[in-house]
Amino acid sequence: MSAERDLLHRLLAEGDGVLRCDPAWVARDFLPPGRRLGLPEDAYDVGERGSICERWLASTTRADNRVGPDDEGLSRVVGDRGEHLLLRDAVAADPAAVLGASYAATHPGGLGRLAKIFDYAYRLPYHVHPPQELASLVGCRAKDESYHFLPGVDLGRHPETFFGVHPWIGEQGAHEVLLPYLVDWDSDLILRHARAELQVSGEGFHVPSGVLHAPGTALTLELQEDSDVLSMFQALNAGRIISKELLFKDVRPEDRVAEGERFPLRFVDWEVNADPWFYENRHLTPQPVADAADPGDGGAGEESWVFYNTTKYAGKRLRIPPGGARRLCEPGVYSVFVWSGTGTLAGHEVRGGEPGRDELVVTHEAATREHELCNTGAEDLVVFTFFGPDLHAEVPRIPTSR
Repeated sequence: MSAERDLLHRLLAEGDGVLRCDPAWVARDFLPPGRRLGLPEDAYDVGERGSICERWLASTTRADNRVGPDDEGLSRVVGDRGEHLLLRDAVAADPAAVLGASYAATHPGGLGRLAKIFDYAYRLPYHVHPPQELASLVGCRAKDESYHFLPGVDLGRHPETFFGVHPWIGEQGAHEVLLPYLVDWDSDLILRHARAELQVSGEGFHVPSGVLHAPGTALTLELQEDSDVLSMFQALNAGRIISKELLFKDVRPEDRVAEGERFPLRFVDWEVNADPWFYENRHLTPQPVADAADPGDGGAGEESWVFYNTTKYAGKRLRIPPGGARRLCEPGVYSVFVWSGTGTLAGHEVRGGEPGRDELVVTHEAATREHELCNTGAEDLVVFTFFGPDLHAEVPRIPTSR
């Protein structure tokens, strides 16, 4: 570990507390890719692994795939001379140097969040992420997640997401209405019990673990807990039958033997799924960030919360006009993804649409001193920033509708 620690300290010194990340591409084998991640056309097909459908951002989480390399999904920090180190290993080598001593002491899990872009040609199958109590049975974290639909890109053929179940299922306690679809495992008709919501560019949704959902084809920026647990509830998707093993992916063998297809129904939070006000309680629109540092300064652009309504993670979108700049000072470590435009962040050149130049980790020391995001190009610079649990006290909450 001393070699990793020494390399981390050198990269931090050279970057003045900022680390640059190479892209982490992730393959999935149950759906074809949307081919909007900017890769060459012949790079999406990766054989037995399936196709490149996701890019994970500043990730310390390994993709839990059936086949694939041991480091799939894990981001690498890189130096100007070609040195590289897994971000997971960098955090483990010296948590205080990356997270800050106080935060590292209270959050031994590290960054505690995972950002990603997912890009599918068909709607994802209806599935659920087990809540913490049940995810703990297989030694994992739960997977609350939130979406932001990226602008300026084709929305795909199915830009709508199915959520939850019809209210009568919760009101009447008719939870086993879903059971025959799990037993028969031969159709997509389980979706008749869910409700679809349109995906609108620049907006999103907050989806806690325990909520059934089938995300649509919009190119989606996702922020979530750092986990890859799930249970698939839809058998037929994109013209093929999905392996039923994905229904039981995060079910202990003894629970599968004891309860069979009934056990995954335990993962479902029936009250939230059947909420008749689900849209109003979970729909995310950008919320302005109060900022006394740049009052009324048009050149400072705009800063908005786009991932909120939870203490488990948070995220912002910053839009800076050409020639503009914005002063930043954050409460702790955060990561950066540049969607479009060119500029500098804390003195580091960034360029949207160029993997290897569009992703940074701003460690605690650099994040908590004032630094600047500058637009050096001719178009708006659009940047997303991602924070782990409990870092921001002022994250907005959606008032509960009844």
